[in-house]
Amino acid sequence: MSLLSDLINLNISDTEKVIAEYIWIGGSGIDLRSKAKTLSGPVDEPHELPKWNYDGSSTGQAPGKDSEVILYPQAIFKDPFRRGNNILVMCDAYTPAGEPIPTNKRCNAAKIFSHPDVAAEIPWYGIEQEYTLLQKEVQWPIGWPVGGYPGPQGPYYCGIGAEKAFGRDIVDSHYKACLYAGINISGINGEVMPGQWEFQVGPSVGISAADEIWVARYILERITEIAGVVLSLDPKPIKGDWNGAGAHTNYSTKSMRNDGGYEVIKKAIEKLGLRHKEHIAAYGEGNERRLTGRHETADINTFLWGVANRGASIRVGRDTEKAGKGYFEDRRPASNMDPYIVTSMIAETTILWKP
Repeated sequence: MSLLSDLINLNISDTEKVIAEYIWIGGSGIDLRSKAKTLSGPVDEPHELPKWNYDGSSTGQAPGKDSEVILYPQAIFKDPFRRGNNILVMCDAYTPAGEPIPTNKRCNAAKIFSHPDVAAEIPWYGIEQEYTLLQKEVQWPIGWPVGGYPGPQGPYYCGIGAEKAFGRDIVDSHYKACLYAGINISGINGEVMPGQWEFQVGPSVGISAADEIWVARYILERITEIAGVVLSLDPKPIKGDWNGAGAHTNYSTKSMRNDGGYEVIKKAIEKLGLRHKEHIAAYGEGNERRLTGRHETADINTFLWGVANRGASIRVGRDTEKAGKGYFEDRRPASNMDPYIVTSMIAETTILWKP
């Protein structure tokens, strides 16, 4: 008799069929959903894939009397779970009439990134996605005593050892799965709070950075499902003297990367400061619990920037200051931010917006 693991790992390449896992964002704007479709053969481009539909009344995205929501394939990645020619497909969602539904933030982002002025600047993004791993039964960080606390922060950031690093098997599995999938994941590290980790995606150009973050989140939650652990993107999962979780967004344009770019960076930061409230409102739910002016954050109501200052809203690196060109880091986005919103809003404010 075959073991379940044998069947899960069954190679279907001889059938010429391909399984495509369609992924989309659910009704909360942060949850991910997916379902699988059989294709007659391999596919290389999203436009070669058929549109599909789902019951939006079961995801909080449509009324029961008119529940059909249409999935438009937008980006393809290799499937690290089924492997072979099987694929993961990042989709966005529309009404049958072709209008983007409210949780579809990709559609507007695509319009911004396709603007000639934005496209000419070739915006690069590097996103640092922090997250917390929780014990399934008690919703408490892994490695923490149930109902209790570990020792204070200090030894956990980039730490090693059984008493300092909790969940490395999940983290490393995710790292390799993202590389297999074709995601431009550039690194991982343990974070300041025990049970909290970070992965980085980028540098990636334009909307691809957001597609990659969403699919990397999907892969991570699938892995935590297998491991029996809960993935949390809450920006402040534990009250008190513990670091929150963010999604620091590193950004540069062609003009910033060229000689004289430091002046362009300073002008861009000035524009971001003028629209601070608008950006904060779009940078993730519950961010006020994280942006307190403590634990490597600036106060949510204060905009400030500085060189090598991790307590600032915007941080410029020493290398950028020295070279006179480079990039900057927006430290305000929360871990549960929508990368379609954040990346496109930064581009819109710094390139298109006229004060």
